[in-house]
Amino acid sequence: MNLITSLFLGFVTAVIGITPPGLINMTATKVNLKEGKKSAYWFVLGAILVIFFQATLAIFFAQYIKSRPEVIVLLREVGLGIFLALTIYFLFIAKKPKKKKGKIKKRSTSTRFFLGMLLSVLNFFPIPYYVFVSVTLASYNLFYFDITSIFVFVTGVVLGSFLVFYFYITFFQKIQHKTDYFMRNVNTIIGSITGLISALTLFNIIKYYWS
Repeated sequence: MNLITSLFLGFVTAVIGITPPGLINMTATKVNLKEGKKSAYWFVLGAILVIFFQATLAIFFAQYIKSRPEVIVLLREVGLGIFLALTIYFLFIAKKPKKKKGKIKKRSTSTRFFLGMLLSVLNFFPIPYYVFVSVTLASYNLFYFDITSIFVFVTGVVLGSFLVFYFYITFFQKIQHKTDYFMRNVNTIIGSITGLISALTLFNIIKYYWS
């Protein structure tokens, strides 16, 4: 019963954490619209592989990190720098996508796989997120820090993450004929998301130092 609970909680927390539009799921959507589902799924596979290790690492170090809030602040500071750089890139440097007629342009699936891994590596937020989640669940005796429970919980995280990515890819695929606005403004949308994340991260950092 505890293992089923761990699987379910991992699934639910992943869905909650990834469902809001973010850099990875919006990029998966962009890859799908420009290059097709195959490339998008390879991108998602690369992203999920890193998420697996991030969630596992976060849980293993949860007990250490929970008593040392300065570690979380350090992660936030590093993440702030990365997301500020991404915001500047997408808003001011990246070229505006052009609508292309004809066949969808295909690119190497391995390229998309490593792109998914890269963006997930740059995204530090799953680490403090799963640290917070695991510590909170453990405080209510809903999660235990044994190897089996950790593995089952992370399996739930992977399944939940894939479901959300699948939804993003499938949803935008079904309304592809209505996505002209999205494709014209995709860099602005992603840049705005990373900018919002940067602002929230900066707020949390300032709040920590002022408290």
